[in-house]
Amino acid sequence: METLLRTHRSVELLHQMQGLPERRRTHGGARVTAGGWSKRVCAIASRGALLELLPEMKKEKLDFELPKYDHSMGKTLDLAVVGGGPAGLAVAQLVAEQGLSVCCIDPSPQIIWPNNYGVWVDEFAAMDLLDCLDTTWPAAVVHVDDATKKLLDRPYARVNRKQLKMKMMNRCVSHGVTFHQAKVVKVTHGEFSSSLLCSDGAAVAARLVLDATGFSRCLVQYDKPYNPGYQVAYGILAEVEEHPFELDKMLFMDWRDSHLAGKKELKEKNGKVPTFLYAMPFSSDRIFLEETSLVARPGLQMEDIQERMVARLRHLGIRVKSIEEDERCIIPMGGPLPVLPQRVLGIGGTAGMVHPSTGYMVARTLAAAPVVASSIVSYLGGGGGLAGDDLSAAVWKELWPIERRRQREFFCFGMDILLKLDLQGTRRFFDAFFDLEPRYWHGFLSSRLFLPELVFFGLSLFSQASNVSKLEIMAKGTLPLVNMINNLIRERE
Repeated sequence: METLLRTHRSVELLHQMQGLPERRRTHGGARVTAGGWSKRVCAIASRGALLELLPEMKKEKLDFELPKYDHSMGKTLDLAVVGGGPAGLAVAQLVAEQGLSVCCIDPSPQIIWPNNYGVWVDEFAAMDLLDCLDTTWPAAVVHVDDATKKLLDRPYARVNRKQLKMKMMNRCVSHGVTFHQAKVVKVTHGEFSSSLLCSDGAAVAARLVLDATGFSRCLVQYDKPYNPGYQVAYGILAEVEEHPFELDKMLFMDWRDSHLAGKKELKEKNGKVPTFLYAMPFSSDRIFLEETSLVARPGLQMEDIQERMVARLRHLGIRVKSIEEDERCIIPMGGPLPVLPQRVLGIGGTAGMVHPSTGYMVARTLAAAPVVASSIVSYLGGGGGLAGDDLSAAVWKELWPIERRRQREFFCFGMDILLKLDLQGTRRFFDAFFDLEPRYWHGFLSSRLFLPELVFFGLSLFSQASNVSKLEIMAKGTLPLVNMINNLIRERE
């Protein structure tokens, strides 16, 4: 799935987000417990054979000079964008195109994003970004179990992250966006503008501030307990001797567990909190492989996912010769929206825009960027007379209109059901999901369905489900359904 937060060979962040204490470690990382020591060390040894192939981390940079923001001038900008990811750059470029002054603040503005982004081709086609895709598969496939295979007649692609960033940076530079290489430490607000204190001591003043820092939630404030589900995944871009996958199809989900036969403990864990394989085959010997926990609370530990991946690759006969890149990603899903409205604007992960049922965000965020930018330009540069709190409130309303908030409530309802499903329940769910009319599952995955359509989607899914799945949905979905309805009523009020 989309890789949005990379932990660089450390699972400490996951423990922090779950509120878990750091585990005792001895013997090179194995937790020693009576009766379980040998199994644990063997598991680590099996992962170690794979992890020994990991490459040294290298950060690739774009090779051109960026126009720097001169804070000594004391100028108040129209917009300060904090964060140089796809969302931040998209808004910066679009606002600057309309003649407003924009500065992007990021500690590493020229570093190419390390993440692998997979998207449906029609999503990028709608945004005129087809030139930023490097590999396309005409179709995708889902293995529900050993006997059931779904062919998804919808082209899928990997984003060329270097091309995407280069294109966005060139557009920013050509329209006068300046850059400041630093972290934002603090923001203070006046009646008509805000001041951003940076880690290098510089102060940047702007009429509007946009937080595009992702899940770090650098500046955007939340006032409710944050208890999301977590999508956790481990992936490698590898050279292999061979693999069994068709080159004209990407593997969207593989829920088979035959690789765990004879591994009682692993099979039981996977039966309770399942993981699936996601794979992009580029050639007969080059492939991106990612073992993913769709959503769990608390999230699975990274070493558990690696252990399952090693077992799966061994079962499939995939021998890894070398690893170009590895990814450890943790994506918070669902949870409350930020305080609406508030002085600092947000977009992407920091604004709660991750799809609560799937973890998707990149296409949704890029599609939202023109809405946010248009609103900023309208209220900031159109002579609307708004400033300070009123200005921010008007833009927040455009970003999270009631239709989008209601849509998100439904997606959170879907996540709450998925959280309760074991492997068999998850298989039954996706067996029914991908048998729906394409407009339904296309629209659900791409956030194109709104509440009236989502109601029909839910009814269609329920009617398509097996009798066992219907009973399961009623038993495990009743409370989430009541919560969703109550939240929708509050939204209306």
